[in-house]
Amino acid sequence: MQGPAAAVKGEPVDLACRRCALCNGRTKVVAGRGPRKARLVLVGEGPGAKEDESGAPFVGRAGALLDRALGQAGLLREQVFITNVVKCRPPQNRKPKPEERLACRPFLVGEIEAAGAPVLVALGATAAQALVGRPVAVDGSGSAPIRVDFEGSPRAVYVTLHPSSARFRKGAVEKIAAALARAADEARLPRRPQARLPAQA
Repeated sequence: MQGPAAAVKGEPVDLACRRCALCNGRTKVVAGRGPRKARLVLVGEGPGAKEDESGAPFVGRAGALLDRALGQAGLLREQVFITNVVKCRPPQNRKPKPEERLACRPFLVGEIEAAGAPVLVALGATAAQALVGRPVAVDGSGSAPIRVDFEGSPRAVYVTLHPSSARFRKGAVEKIAAALARAADEARLPRRPQARLPAQA
């Protein structure tokens, strides 16, 4: 099994956090949202402008694309817990720096531990590295899970594209939906029976 070498103790998200420089430009800390106990946790990279304004994850353009993928997978947003690697918006939506990811790590661990989900979905390369502990190619890798020891607990991690990539890549929503459907089945999460598993390119 693979995973981060150093164990991190989970903590509740601090809505007044000042552990890294991202606090200087944020409007709101964006904690994860979803059922208190969830079979499936989706992890993105970080909040965007709409998320920073509202305090909720995936409510902007990427959120609309994620909702489309969830719908194609036969899932509702209310069935899953959705969060990000970092809880404050990086300037100009750049990738979070290693020290920023490290500062937020206890909050991500705490959210996943509280949900108790056996299955995780990494939306994009930043989330994949945070969950798996090493760089992972995200395009086309969502067909089978990566088994990891995530801070002392076994998890199955499905890796797929970030929803924002759907604006630039044809078929991205379908690829994300396919990974979500497989992850939901692994987690034994009910899906709408009329939903069909999207074919992979």
